Order: sequence, then C-alpha cells, then structure tokens
Amino acid sequence: MLLGETFAVAISSIRSNALRSMLTMLGIIIGVGAVITMVALGSGAQKAVEERIAALGANVFTVFAGQGRSGAIRITDQTVLSTDDYEALQRDATLLKAVVPEMQQALQVVYGNQNRNLQIIGTTANYTDVHNYTMPYGRMFTAGDDASRQRYAVLGSAVPEMLGGNPAAMIHQNILIRGIPFEILGVLSAKGAAGGFQNPDEQILIPLETAQYRVFGSKRLRSMSIQVKDSVPIEQGMVDLEHVLRREHHIRPGGENDFTVRNQQDILQTQQQATQVFTTLLASIAAVSLVVGGIGIMNIMLVSVTERTREIGVRKALGATRWNILLQFMIEALTLCILGGAVGIVVGVATTMVLARVMQWNTLISPAAVFVAFGFSAMVGLFFGIWPARRAARLDPITALRYE
Repeated sequence: MLLGETFAVAISSIRSNALRSMLTMLGIIIGVGAVITMVALGSGAQKAVEERIAALGANVFTVFAGQGRSGAIRITDQTVLSTDDYEALQRDATLLKAVVPEMQQALQVVYGNQNRNLQIIGTTANYTDVHNYTMPYGRMFTAGDDASRQRYAVLGSAVPEMLGGNPAAMIHQNILIRGIPFEILGVLSAKGAAGGFQNPDEQILIPLETAQYRVFGSKRLRSMSIQVKDSVPIEQGMVDLEHVLRREHHIRPGGENDFTVRNQQDILQTQQQATQVFTTLLASIAAVSLVVGGIGIMNIMLVSVTERTREIGVRKALGATRWNILLQFMIEALTLCILGGAVGIVVGVATTMVLARVMQWNTLISPAAVFVAFGFSAMVGLFFGIWPARRAARLDPITALRYE
C-alpha cells in the first residue's frame, strides 16, 4: 500500500469518529494551551522586572534610615538620616556622582473636588536624572526653585488620574498639600511598581527646602538615592558612603551601622531568578497535561484496534504488510496530536491576549515556548501511538478474520 493511500485511510478513520477524535484531542489542546499561557505569564513577569531594573537608573543604590541604639536598648522610632548627612556626603564622598535626599510623608492632597492621601516626597532637582525619569508634561523644579523654597509640585504619572484631572491641563494649576497651595510644574513618566516596592507613579515631588521648612518641619530623611561615578563599581561607592556616614554618626570601629544600604538591582535580579524558576515550574506542571492527553490517545487507539480487528484481518488478507498497518495507526495517533497541538496554540495565544487585556497582566508570548509545546505534542502522539500500532500490526490475519 502506498504511503498516500495509508495516510488517506488514517484520516478517513479519524473523520468517521469525529466526536471521539475531538474528545481525544482535548487533553493535548489543554496541555499545549496551558504551556504557552504559563510561559507567557512568566516571561511577562521577567520582562517587567527587567524594565524595573533599567528604570532604577545606572549605578544607583539606596541608603535608608536604620534603627538606633541607646546603650543595649534598640530604639525603633529613631530616624538617623538627616539633611546634615546629605550635606556631608555632598562635601566629603569622593566616589559618588549624585546624592538625592528623600523626605517622605503621606499627606492630604486636594485638587478641585478630589481629596486623596498621597505620598509627598521632598527631594532635590536631580531626582529625575538619577532615577532615569522623563517629563512628558511640564518640567522639573530647579536647584534655584529648591533654594528659594518655592511651592512647586511634580506629579507621578498615576496622580492626575487619581485626582480626576488631565495631565497636560493640570500644568500651572494649583493643588493643596496639607492645606498649602502648590503650583503643578510637571508630570513624570510612568515607572510602575515591581518587586513589592512602593509605586513611584503615585507620589508627588516637592523641593527639599520647601518640604523641610514649609511642609514637614523636620530635617529627617527617609532615604537617599546614591549614584556612583562612571566606571566606579557600585560596591566601592557603598564603602565610600558607609565611611562618611559612620563618621558623621560617631560609630566606633566594629560598631553596628544605624543605617541600611540596599542595592535594589540585586534584589530585583534575585526576584528575576525566582520568577524564572517559577515559570519553569508552571510550564512543567502544564506539560503534565500533555502526558495525560497522550495516555488518553493511547487508550482510544487501543480501543480502535479492538474495534477494527476484523478490518485489519481483511487488509492483511488482501496483502497489507505489518509496516502498512503500523504506519496507519501511527499516522492516526500523530495526526490527533498535531491537530490538537495546532488548536492548543490558538487557545494559548488567545488566552494570553485575554489575560493581558482584561486582567492587565504582564504577558510575553515566547515563540520558543510555542515551538517546544507543539513539538512535544507531536512527540507525545508518536510515543503513545507506538504500542497500539504495534499491537495492530502483530495481529494474526486468520485470528483477526474470525474475530466477532
């Protein structure tokens, strides 16, 4: 029997049992779709972390106020970072390119008839440069605005929507922060929250001097963002900062720091590695359904061999070889898996697009994942089709013809 004729007989057998064939393919469809969707979700999460790492800016780390001590007693509410530390770093640190102090407090913000409690950040004019921001609307306040304690505000990208305003139309309008009028100078580009960090798109920047003397009434800093000089390893910048701050805080050699230095890029890269492991785990779990689908195909093919025993006997009596019978059943199993894999690709891509649009999840369809899932489905059909095909090929034609 020619290969084309064998293929035609196999396809005819599948079409004659269309409903059973569709139900048989369901396991493969679900498995391929699940693998593509899970990998897309994991790849989207990794991409979001990569974008967040890039958004942090080059060679940037952060120092936070730590817990102070009084003798052997830890004082949990003592803030040890202040504008004096900022000035000392500006003056004495030799490896640091930029120091961005950040005062922070959640305050009431009023715009029109909208009233929100938002994070207010008192900082300097180089905040946008260090944190790699652009200004799609308006401008950032200047060092001169800071020195003259101007009441200027720069909004995070999500704040206009939260306050019910249009970003472009809000420029040069006033908002009330703690009852004090501030002129809106600009709106920052979007960053997005990742890795459990506070969402920077939902904060408002005001000049440091204005925050210190007109709003917060304090010299205390929540943190400082530090950018090291070009070609200087970030670890050396950390050592330089630690040397200055320990001297300013009068910490003796061997004493514990009362501040915390954190390289957020390392944290995000660790999260990225965890996301990769999680993606692999999800894809592996989804791949189990492919194996289950393959077992279902094997069971159906065994049933098909039993149902068509007399047909196999007739074909062997008319001259069909073992290879012809083996090939026919292998083609049937392989066709079921390939068709199921093709439909599964459509289902996986469609599900990914729905999750991205409706649930607003980060997704990224991986061509490699699509290829591997489809190839694996074909291998499943080939593997689980071998036993039923061999069983059909080994039937004795006399016994098969007598089968009722």
